[in-house]
Amino acid sequence: MIQSMTGFGKASLQLPTKKITVEVKSLNSKGLDLNTRMPSVYREMELGLRNQIAQQLERGKIDFSLFIEITGEETSSKINVPIIRGYINQMKAVIADADETELMKMAVRMPDALKTERDELDENEWKQIQTVIIEALNNISEFRQSEGLSLEKEFSLRIANIREYLNQAIALDPERIQIIKDKLQTAIAELKVNIDENRFEQELIYYLEKLDVTEERVRLTNHLDYFLETITGNEANGRKLGFITQEMGREINTLGSKSNHAEMQKLVVMMKDELEKIKEQVLNVL
Repeated sequence: MIQSMTGFGKASLQLPTKKITVEVKSLNSKGLDLNTRMPSVYREMELGLRNQIAQQLERGKIDFSLFIEITGEETSSKINVPIIRGYINQMKAVIADADETELMKMAVRMPDALKTERDELDENEWKQIQTVIIEALNNISEFRQSEGLSLEKEFSLRIANIREYLNQAIALDPERIQIIKDKLQTAIAELKVNIDENRFEQELIYYLEKLDVTEERVRLTNHLDYFLETITGNEANGRKLGFITQEMGREINTLGSKSNHAEMQKLVVMMKDELEKIKEQVLNVL
């Protein structure tokens, strides 16, 4: 079963003094392009977190965000009382009878009036955050699987269309062969020369063999079957599907170059159009 590289997952947890929210977004990419955003207090856990994300999501342009919203009364910023008193005393030395309320307003705007205390990592808290991370990763995985089902239906439709156009093209093959024979016989008749009928038949067979599309039909049919087998298998992946579409394109192009028939060439163009739509969507497959 295929998965899309496009997805979104979100989960949150309310702790006594803060709310933890985790968001994971993913878009298609050739490899793993991971960007993480989190408060500095959790930075020491980043390496393990990146490995955890890479193991579950494997590929894609992934944006991971960990948000902290303080909901309690405690804050990490504190008033630096000695510094503020020092500023007030210095300003009083300039204007002794200045209003203390106004001096306080000015002092709290001065450098270092507030100090930020660095929080230490709480192991128990991180264990709780881990449950939110796992939930968010599971949510984005479910999203990717859901998108994968949509892609699978799209691929099945496009493959069925290519198969139908191929069958229509093969149905025209006897008519195409007869037209080629008639053209050759007409050209020889216009030359008004005597020919060896046996030699003519030999040359005609050799010429028709070069234009025979049986091999292309068989190979393209096998590629179509292999593509469907791959998207429904347990080991489906975008790179493998990309290789199969390249092989499908080669056979369709060869079929078009050999056809030498207007209606068959129209069907080949329609097959190419369907194949391009498949290629566009294959880029989204994990």
